[in-house]
Amino acid sequence: MRYGYGYFEEDHLGNIGDIKIWKRIIGFIRPVWNRVFIAVLLSLIITAAELTLPYLVRWAIDNYIINNSIAPSIRLHGLMKLSAFFFAIIAVAFIANFLQVYILEYAGQSIMHDMRQRLFGHLLRLDVPFFDKNPVGKLVTRLTNDIQNMHEMFTSVIITVFNDLIILSGIMCILFVMNQGLAFLLGLNLPIIFLLTKWFSTYAREAFRKIRTSLARINSFVQEALSGIVIIQGFLREKHTFKKFSELNYKNYLKNMYQIKIFAIFVPLIEVLGSVSIAIIIWYGGSEVLKNEVTIGTLAAFISYMRLFFRPIRELSQKYSIIQSALASAERIFELLDTRPETELISGNKRLRKIEGTIEFRNVSFSYEPGKPVLENFSFSVKLGKTLAIVGATGAGKTTIVNLLERFYEPDKGQILLDSVDIKEFDLKWYREQIGLVMQDVFIIPGTIRENILLDKNISERKLLEILEISQLGAVLNKHSGGLETKIGEGGIDLSAGEKQLLALARVLVRDPKVLILDEATANVDTETELLIEEAMKATLRNRTNIVIAHRLATIRRADNIIVMESGRIVESGTHMELLEANGLYRQLQELQLSSCRYQYRVPGEI
Repeated sequence: MRYGYGYFEEDHLGNIGDIKIWKRIIGFIRPVWNRVFIAVLLSLIITAAELTLPYLVRWAIDNYIINNSIAPSIRLHGLMKLSAFFFAIIAVAFIANFLQVYILEYAGQSIMHDMRQRLFGHLLRLDVPFFDKNPVGKLVTRLTNDIQNMHEMFTSVIITVFNDLIILSGIMCILFVMNQGLAFLLGLNLPIIFLLTKWFSTYAREAFRKIRTSLARINSFVQEALSGIVIIQGFLREKHTFKKFSELNYKNYLKNMYQIKIFAIFVPLIEVLGSVSIAIIIWYGGSEVLKNEVTIGTLAAFISYMRLFFRPIRELSQKYSIIQSALASAERIFELLDTRPETELISGNKRLRKIEGTIEFRNVSFSYEPGKPVLENFSFSVKLGKTLAIVGATGAGKTTIVNLLERFYEPDKGQILLDSVDIKEFDLKWYREQIGLVMQDVFIIPGTIRENILLDKNISERKLLEILEISQLGAVLNKHSGGLETKIGEGGIDLSAGEKQLLALARVLVRDPKVLILDEATANVDTETELLIEEAMKATLRNRTNIVIAHRLATIRRADNIIVMESGRIVESGTHMELLEANGLYRQLQELQLSSCRYQYRVPGEI
């Protein structure tokens, strides 16, 4: 459901089981499994070093510090050797930690690079209806924030959690070997810790899920608001827009505060459990020392192990929050990766060896929203070498014809045919290569004019120069000393609307499609540039099947056939003169346009 400026309510994402998520995450880890394996081995070294240190303290106390049965010099020498061994272990742990962090960062960056590549490539393959339903800000959040959450989990959580679990298991084993009574007292805390962690996981995951959703809404709103800043300022909508943003921002604040409350309960409870456990160990262990049942070194080692035991539990609670956030992000990422384009699902694999170029709409009906038809029983045909013009008031359904021809959408009823074959039967990529599209808004990539014309197509320099002449783009190049290498877009020159249209025509000539669609190609251009475009169109339309959609009727007067649309239906058809003589809607549109422009368009030679 769409709200306001186009963000979505999506508090409840798809319910994907954790095991399924982890299996898919492991799928991304497989390419770097060797590095992860090395990191695991290093974690075992780090864990062994950490578990050895308290035991060395016990050995030092019991055998040298309080052992009066041996000479002081021997005791001092023993302490020096233990200290050297202590520092050696610390040095080994430091080197292992350094290598582990480096390897994990390398592996994490590789995984995130692969994940981001897959996700963006998948987005490029999704169809237009998907982008109608999903705001850009939401998708940007998937590619940035959500993947960054995954990166943090890969680099600083997974191996750390593995380390912590090994430490906890190792401590319990060591404690039972040292003193079963003291170890049993510690074990009494485990059910309480388990229940607390279970409670925390239940609420924390939902909290993080809502935070990610809230942030996606904010990103989407900001992106759409800034894209429409001219409208917002022009219609004095600043206060209204700021109020909407404030509402979204406050909801995000409340969701974050809810998550903080969960942490504020869980973390102190773990601290209290740790302190109570140490107090019990001091009481019970101290009484055992007085009975000579437990040595002072053992008690000191126990207290050290206790502190070491609760440290990973505290860290696990913090790391668990990162894992929960990452899993919420993973749900959203995998949900997006599982989205399939509708057009791809129903595309065939047919390719024609020779194209005649006949386009036919046969009783086509279509609606963007259920119950609101845009086209109803719409039919027409146009053959190779002919030009069909489509005119009508705004909202009549003209651009919808382009969307259906390009297979951005599928008709609800009826068929669209190319050479008597339903376009659904064609391989989608091959089919779109046969269609050339020139729209009012020309997409410009940051780069040179040459790069914007070719768009990765390879043609000879001679052929390119011919295209420049035919498309009248040479007149534009003469204004710039850099010629084809002139930078345009970000950091380069800005082209006028007419110059962009000439560039778009040159692009079409590079592809040399059999079917050409001009959608408002001469809208918003000055008269001088329109003359250049008309000259370029003469050559561009030759030997193709042409469909021209325009508000400016001067651009379609020489079409072989003109159909006039109103409310998704064809109400008139014929040549320019036939429609004028019919004195119907076409004539009304012509007179309305001429009166609004206050002058008669000069019509250059035939199209």
